[in-house]
Amino acid sequence: MSDYTVPGTDIDIQSLPKISLHDHLDGGLRPSTILELADSVGASIPEDPTTGKAIDSPERLGQWFADQADSGSLVEYLKTFDVTLSVMQTAEGLTRIGREFVEDLVDDGVIYGEIRWAPEQHLESGLSLDGAVEAVQAGIDEAVASAATNGHHIHVGQLISAMRQNDRSMDIAELALRHRDKGAVGFDIAGPEAGFPPARFAEAFAYLAREMFPVTIHAGEADGIESIRGALVDGHALRLGHGVRIAEEIKDLSGKNAELAGLGSVARWVLERGIPLEVSPSSNLQTGAIAAWGSQLADHPFDALYRLGFAVTVNTDNRLMSSTTLTKELSLLAAQWGYGMTELLEFQLTAASASFMHFDDREAVVDRLVSAYAL
Repeated sequence: MSDYTVPGTDIDIQSLPKISLHDHLDGGLRPSTILELADSVGASIPEDPTTGKAIDSPERLGQWFADQADSGSLVEYLKTFDVTLSVMQTAEGLTRIGREFVEDLVDDGVIYGEIRWAPEQHLESGLSLDGAVEAVQAGIDEAVASAATNGHHIHVGQLISAMRQNDRSMDIAELALRHRDKGAVGFDIAGPEAGFPPARFAEAFAYLAREMFPVTIHAGEADGIESIRGALVDGHALRLGHGVRIAEEIKDLSGKNAELAGLGSVARWVLERGIPLEVSPSSNLQTGAIAAWGSQLADHPFDALYRLGFAVTVNTDNRLMSSTTLTKELSLLAAQWGYGMTELLEFQLTAASASFMHFDDREAVVDRLVSAYAL
């Protein structure tokens, strides 16, 4: 039983089945695992600012991540990934982290999850790109099988990401295709959004489109409307990673409908074609993605986008850095805007429809969702 219930009920949100579309592997490690792996591979652990010594407890390390992420500085926020990546350079480490990542999804009630990560960031100790993907998949498979044994059926797929600044998009696209039907369900580009538009990787996106391989692109988080336009036009994106800054092209977020709200051409395209937005509320606050509207959850355009009919989904982005779970994110939104079972189910059905799972699996997942929320 969690501390999060559907407003006006005693229904535990954690017990409800959920869909997770935007969840980074290197942002979801357990603090205890970081400490254990750091000790085995000789990686550095941050110092406790009060003692000047390396942090040696999971609780204090978890708090360090939360403090860094809430510092208001993107530079400080990104330092947290230096720590997680340092313990993700071996096959053994990646397999363990992949397994625990799925175990934590299971504990949170997730029945379908996509894990996004960039294999090119995990080669420092001699792993190959394919070896890294296989190591993570081994952990996923172990956790999925264990969950099934315990009566929890979960589908999990890898989203293979290319780092925008590294110019390896074609290599990573080919990697993703090699692992199609062996765990990889989609492709993504991540890293610095501003200055690295999707057009820069046009060859890789054209290749993926020819091969009918799904693409989601980080856009509308650290850059604005033109980044979203590029994701759709140059990247052939089926979903927008975050995409929250689509609100910059809506004149009146309080408008009762799209006509009164005054949508620009990109916003109208996204709305009318039901292009899903992978919104991560807590992360959006921490990274300043919604700074144009404020710094509190009440300022987030999530509810306005939902009311106007955009295909919004709810995600965690980086569970460790944001000290969150999908249960918590849904609870925060429900408490802020009074969402009940109807809205929570709608968010899950939107996410299921937007997922990159096969049709038959999707239909089975939808049936589970409808059954569980019809309490």
